Amino acid sequence: MTVNALTEETSGLLVRLREVPAPKPVITRQREKELTKRQREVLDQLSNLFDSGFAEITMSEIASRVNCSLRTLYEIANSKDELVLIVIDRNLRKVGRTAIEIIDPWMTPLEAIRLYLETATVAVESTTEEFAKDLEIVPSAQKLSKDHSDYLVAITRSLLDLAVERGDIADVDTAAVARVVAGLGRDFAHVDVMKDLRSSPKAAADGMLEIIMRGLVLTGTKESPWI
Repeated sequence: MTVNALTEETSGLLVRLREVPAPKPVITRQREKELTKRQREVLDQLSNLFDSGFAEITMSEIASRVNCSLRTLYEIANSKDELVLIVIDRNLRKVGRTAIEIIDPWMTPLEAIRLYLETATVAVESTTEEFAKDLEIVPSAQKLSKDHSDYLVAITRSLLDLAVERGDIADVDTAAVARVVAGLGRDFAHVDVMKDLRSSPKAAADGMLEIIMRGLVLTGTKESPWI
């Protein structure tokens, strides 16, 4: 492969990723920048607080637990529901940015998928049963989680399509494969599923990802970038 061809192939990987639309943020980037240092500290504290559940807690209880005023909370969000969504969205976007940034333009598509999804499943690494339970019963939070999961699927499918074009894997239904491998973390973080796992949702998802992706590599093609 010539230098020009290799450069075009690797730049194509980045172009594909940029073309995948990310979920609409709960608060705009500009609004995020306008948050005060104290407001950011409160949001960081709420990430830990909501691990114990968020469906039943009131704004007054939240203010008491994080040692801030109700005014501070309402300056961040207009309601508890919005506050919960901001915290969840903020955490998922942080993990998502890290996952995208870890992809090197010189990686093969399969290498990119592995690192991307293994980094993305950090979002479920410390999921508690209390948080998972509330996530399933609060419709707005459930939808937000699904939107981020759908983005993982779209990124994964884009990389799988590129792997098919390169001949790294067989011409499979990439939409189906992406839905399976990119949804592992979210599926394993369901409260009823977590109880049956012998490991954490992240460890289980990473292990299944390895098994599935190895099975896709074509025998006798390019040296597997997965091994």
